[in-house]
Amino acid sequence: MRGHIILAAALAVTGAGQAVADDLVRVKTDKTVNAAMDALQAAVEGAGATVFARVDHAAGAQKVEMELDDAQVLIFGNPKLGTPVMQADPLAGLFLPLKVLAYADGDGQVWLAYEDPQDMLDDLDVAADLPAIGKMQGALGKLTAKAAGE
Repeated sequence: MRGHIILAAALAVTGAGQAVADDLVRVKTDKTVNAAMDALQAAVEGAGATVFARVDHAAGAQKVEMELDDAQVLIFGNPKLGTPVMQADPLAGLFLPLKVLAYADGDGQVWLAYEDPQDMLDDLDVAADLPAIGKMQGALGKLTAKAAGE
């Protein structure tokens, strides 16, 4: 009986870890991190959104004499999409503007990753069917696919 309880607990923990990963969308690319981020930034700007920041985590690590595989985050947004979400719940400002991470995994494979806006905002008082959320999902999908070269 005790073995069944331990197995059930282990499965529950594993399932919880997978649920967190399920909130993330990863897009594979053959580009370098820098090239993928350049392409993403161009796609975002070409779509009329505002780029607020580009953070180079590996460069930050080098400044403190540490090593980190290539990883950059692009922070961007469009008030036409973000404002209705923040009107629904001002706490959405903790999650907006949107962010996409370009990183190289342990095998050197480069990925673009972002959190699905629906999942990101699901604990807030934002209606799941708010049109802006679907538009954010669509924009992130298109922008990352374009940046990845798909």
